[in-house]
Amino acid sequence: MRNFYFKIRIGIIGLLILLGKLSSGQIVDIKEDASNPLPNIILIMADDMGYECLSCNGSLSYNTPTLDRIANNGIRFTNCFSQPLCTPSRVKIMTGKYNYRNYEYFGYLNPDQKTFGNYLKDAGYKTCVAGKWQLNGIYHDLPGNQDLSRPQHFGFDEYCLWQLNKTGAEGERYANPLIIRNGEEIEGLKDAYGPDIFSDFICDFIDENKDRPFFVYYPMVLVHDPFVPTPDSPEWKEFGDRYKKSTAYFDDMVGYVDKVVSKIEDKLKDSGISNNTIVIFTGDNGTHPSIITKTVDKEVTGGKGSSLNTGNHVPLLVSWPAKIKKGRVFSGLVDFTDILPTIADVTKLNPASYYTDGKSFFSVLNQTDGKTSKEEVFIHYSPRWGKFKSNRWVLNEYYKLYQNGDFYNTMNDPDEKNPIVSPTNHEKNIKRKFEEVLDSKEKEFPFKNNDIEFKP
Repeated sequence: MRNFYFKIRIGIIGLLILLGKLSSGQIVDIKEDASNPLPNIILIMADDMGYECLSCNGSLSYNTPTLDRIANNGIRFTNCFSQPLCTPSRVKIMTGKYNYRNYEYFGYLNPDQKTFGNYLKDAGYKTCVAGKWQLNGIYHDLPGNQDLSRPQHFGFDEYCLWQLNKTGAEGERYANPLIIRNGEEIEGLKDAYGPDIFSDFICDFIDENKDRPFFVYYPMVLVHDPFVPTPDSPEWKEFGDRYKKSTAYFDDMVGYVDKVVSKIEDKLKDSGISNNTIVIFTGDNGTHPSIITKTVDKEVTGGKGSSLNTGNHVPLLVSWPAKIKKGRVFSGLVDFTDILPTIADVTKLNPASYYTDGKSFFSVLNQTDGKTSKEEVFIHYSPRWGKFKSNRWVLNEYYKLYQNGDFYNTMNDPDEKNPIVSPTNHEKNIKRKFEEVLDSKEKEFPFKNNDIEFKP
């Protein structure tokens, strides 16, 4: 009888512990399998670096050997689409949702949202974010915009960030940067370069957590304007010259993106964990309009902010040596809502624990299927910033239909100067499918032109 009561007592204690974990959000959602260990994940997102900027994507203007190597060691996606502007893209990639659900202001992510950081932290991953934040609402003086713990609220154990609580006018991102690390401003950075601080922080994080699954989110500050010298530019030697502005430095900045990615890749190899680490590289939107890039078949003018494909056609590279066959190219459609569900599938998250508008492309990574179920990409774009105009459209690899009915063959007419007025039967079918998508979104959330002229 005494043994019977002891078992009951132990059972009650176990139940109380379980309930305590449930109430505190500490329940691990994924299970580590010794024969199939969970991968580490590093998501790197360059700032204002469109598809055409990578030499593996045909660029003749820039040399990106590290990024080319990632592509050669994994999968290069040729049709990935973000949003045309940075905050809309950041909100979208972090939450896996269309902007009409949760994008409110430029430079802001509502604290009532959950990100991939929250999901992976709750699932037992160690998490960090480094680079550009710009999500506290500092431009609009929103409540909590000086909250230094906001990255932790969004699921990141550690952070090292620019524009956490101050605008760019109050602190540089490149030379002599203003950076907050785990709640405190880093001092003594007069001779430092922001991208070096961020990449060093990430390498230290990898060192400290190489024996457990970790997630690194690295939204870079490079290659956003101002276009200024890097430590590899001759002008860096003179302190005053570090602030010189010229599009001529864009080449050096692209080169430095490649350099810091190489540093992280080297750290993974030195730590002996590169084989089971997924490295994802992308860009938040198109390249700045002042940049013209030569490619193997044409010149491309940056389309940042624009609804042209150059505004949101971005690079996407994924390597995972343990699982992904080398040298693959995937031409199917992917957009930023698809990143979160793919990460969830990779880490075996319970689908009931999160909501997403995206479709996982894990089967592409896992080589079980050469296609995704995505036949088109829907874009709701309401930036509420500066001169950029709201719009809605649907696209695939060849065509695009806008909310106002303008229909283009973007393969033959990338500048969208000649709407299709006499579509073929094939084009009529495509347009009809696109209209169905737009109509369904209109019923769910009516499109409103919320253009706001605002500059800090």
